[in-house]
Amino acid sequence: MKFSTYNPDNIEAIKQLFIKTFSDAEGQSEGLTVGTIAYDLLTGTDSHDFYCFVATENEQIIGSVIFSKLTFENEVSAFLLSPVAIHTNGQGKGTGQKLITFGLNTLKENEVELIFTYGDPDFYSKVGFSQITEDIVKAPLKLTYPEGWLGQSLLSDKIEPIAGNSFCVEGLNKPEYW
Repeated sequence: MKFSTYNPDNIEAIKQLFIKTFSDAEGQSEGLTVGTIAYDLLTGTDSHDFYCFVATENEQIIGSVIFSKLTFENEVSAFLLSPVAIHTNGQGKGTGQKLITFGLNTLKENEVELIFTYGDPDFYSKVGFSQITEDIVKAPLKLTYPEGWLGQSLLSDKIEPIAGNSFCVEGLNKPEYW
């Protein structure tokens, strides 16, 4: 298995990976929604405002994770991990954890300070995320599942409180995603 930065020629394959993975797990509607999110992030976000990583096996993309810029009213280098997909046949083998870790290490090398995500605390705790409250860091939009607001510092063991609002990229700036 190989981990790398995505190739823009593979955007359609990445979109299809997200559609299939989420359709298999949560139904076709959710698959189409998450596939659209991934596609919108990769095609509608400034290239300096996102990172996309893939896991490949035998030249086939079997996993992908996208990190997009999270902006604050002060100068903090932060990104939001969302979405991530591992092909249904490859799940349960640690591929997602390894791919996310590869991405986190790359972001750290690029001087990113903080990473946030909105998802399953049990899964994301395996790659260093901890639950945080909006008293520490405010989410970009109203959370329907506050327990899923997670973060980690790439510089220290603790996330210091950040005053003010946060803003996500346009591709994630929809209340129904939160």
